[in-house]
Parts: sequence; structure tokens; C-alpha cells
Amino acid sequence: MRLYEYEGKELFKKFKIPVLDSRLARNPQEVFDAFGQLHVPVVLKSQVLTGGRGKAGGIKFADGANEARTNANELFKLTIKGFPVEAVLLEPKLEVQKEYYIGVTIDRANYRLVVIASGEGGVDIEEIAATQPEKIVKKSLSIEEEFYNFDALLIAKKIGIPHELIKDGAAIIINLYRLFKKYDAKLVEINPLVLTADGKLIAADARISLDDDAVFRHPELQEMGIEHRHEEGEMTPRERQAQEWGIPYLDLDGNIGMFPGGAGFGIMGNDFIEYYGGKPANFMDSGGGPSPERIAKMLVLLDENPDVRAIFGARFGGISRCDDFAKGVIMFLKDHGLSKPLVMRMTGNMWQEGVRIFEEAKQEDPELFEHIEFHGIETPIEEISKRAVELARMEGGK
Repeated sequence: MRLYEYEGKELFKKFKIPVLDSRLARNPQEVFDAFGQLHVPVVLKSQVLTGGRGKAGGIKFADGANEARTNANELFKLTIKGFPVEAVLLEPKLEVQKEYYIGVTIDRANYRLVVIASGEGGVDIEEIAATQPEKIVKKSLSIEEEFYNFDALLIAKKIGIPHELIKDGAAIIINLYRLFKKYDAKLVEINPLVLTADGKLIAADARISLDDDAVFRHPELQEMGIEHRHEEGEMTPRERQAQEWGIPYLDLDGNIGMFPGGAGFGIMGNDFIEYYGGKPANFMDSGGGPSPERIAKMLVLLDENPDVRAIFGARFGGISRCDDFAKGVIMFLKDHGLSKPLVMRMTGNMWQEGVRIFEEAKQEDPELFEHIEFHGIETPIEEISKRAVELARMEGGK
């Protein structure tokens, strides 16, 4: 459960992590009024529960109240990765001397916590880790293990925090770790931790992702206005629609719509698409024994996604029956129509009957199947995966 930046900074304050005086505004006039309270050049930061807001034009600067309102007008018109900008955070513009990265997360491979730091902040930490791993400092701890002051002092020294600020830097690192444990977090980040021109350390950004299964343990969050929400933020319109229909669904950033059987088969299908050079547009689970109506609704979610260029279907019949799968696809075709190419394969329970149903429907109305390729067990799923990637590339080039 990801928090907004302004929510994260409220938690930072509780743990004595230094942040700037700021104002939250929900419309351009509130931005104008907030500038009057700060009386300094400001940065206007779109509050969305996703990364990449800077590249999307979601951060602007202003030296005066009118300029702030004008820029806010532009920000409130933005939609960043499917999320409309509904709030803007105003903070004094910093004079930056140096930027650092500090984070705490879970090492899932080794079942440990890990403190991560770098003298290269303000950039994608994953990129630094991949290209310049020597610039990353890590401290691994078991969940019961103490994180001592001397550990934090050593980390602060290694990432190049000036000697006169070493103690301040260590305090920030320790307090970030305490916040992580206190609120059952999955990730807490300061990126960047800024060394200002006048020699202060300031958390210029805050990213916090909590374990949503543990939110009930922290009623004080609700008192702060932080309520249970979608795993990584606000739901996209398709995710909300899928939830209403009872279909497990998650939007991703690719262009191949994933139309699988169960969750396991769906994960495998996503892996196949990635392996052959494609990018899944979603993860979806049909659930056990889905009705034809449910199958049809799954296809609606994919066909109406403007990012989808092709649809990959893979049904392994177990509890679920391939003939019901076929009936659901045909129901969708007749009631909704298909605007994207679809390649799919059926195997397992009643797969031959499913293929027969498709063949008869195609003979009856060939136009319905103009964009569809269907296969049975005789075609390896690897070939279907390759074909889906090929179709997406062909459609993307049109």
C-alpha cells in the first residue's frame, strides 16, 4: 500500500527526519494561496501514487503566486500513468549542493531486511546498482537484529556525507529504519536526501509502501487520513471495473493483453511473453471454473485497453473447461466485437470440444474470427507466445 509523498513526509516528521515546510493544494486557487504563505520560490509536485512524475511533466517551479497558479493549472490537467493529478505539494525550492539515496526494504531472497544507501541520489537506484554497483552500500539484518548507531555512522561516511554532518546523516538513517519496522513497511526511501547549499540535510522526497495486510495494526494512520487502498496506489479504471466484476486484475506497462486460465498459468504466460521479447499489459486470473459470462468480461477489459496491441490467450483446462472458455469468447465476439488480434491455445479438460465449438462458430460467421487464431494441444505454447509478440509488433508499426 503506497503512500503519497505528503503522507510519507508526515511520518518522517514523527521520526525526526528533516523535511521542508510544505503546503498541500487541491486546486489552482489553493496553490495561489499556499504560495502566499511560503513567500519563497517554490517547487510544485504532483501527488500521484506512481513513479516517473518528473519525466511526465508533473513537477514545476514558480517564483511568484501567479506563476504558481498558472503552472498548477497545467498540473491539474495531467494524468500520469493512468492517475489524474488531484493534489499538488508546494515546497520551498532548494539550493542543492549534493544528493544522496537512503532506503530500507526486504531482501525476499534471503528473508532479511536491508538498508541501502548511495552517494548518487535523485536518480533511479536500480540503474546505479546495475551500472555502478560499487556506489551502493548495503547493510543486511535479520528481523530481530538491532541496527546500531555505529552501523549508521559507517554508512553515512561511506556515501560521502560531510564529516560535520555525519551524526545528522546517521540519525536520519537510523530513524528511517525505525519507521520501516514500526509501520510494517515493505519499502521506505528518501530519494534524494539533499545536502543544501547552506549545509543542511533535507529529505526532499518520500516513498513509503506498507504491507496492506498489517495496516489494521496501526489505527493512528487512519487518524492521519491514511486509509487502506490498492496495493501500490490508486486503482486504474480497468482495475476498478475488474474488482466490481470480481476478476483479479492488475494493469502493467506493456502492450500484450494477457488472457489466461488460472493464476499459475497466467504467471507462466507473462514469463513466456517476456522471454520472447514482449511486454505484458496486465496480469489476470480467471478463477476456478469461470462461467462464459466471466470469460467474456475478461476480454472486454483487454479489448478496451488502448495500450493493448495484441491478446495472448492460454487456457489449461483442469477445474475449468475449455468448452466454457470457447463459449465465453464467442459470447464476447457477438456482444462486443474484437478490435485487437487474438492468438490463443487450449489444452486439458474438454480442449477438443472447445476447438470444435470455435470451428463451428467460424463456419457460421467467418467475420467474427477475422482477428483470431485458435489452436489446440498440437501447437506448443512457445509458438503461441512468439506469435503474440509478433502480432503486437505488427500492430504497433501501423
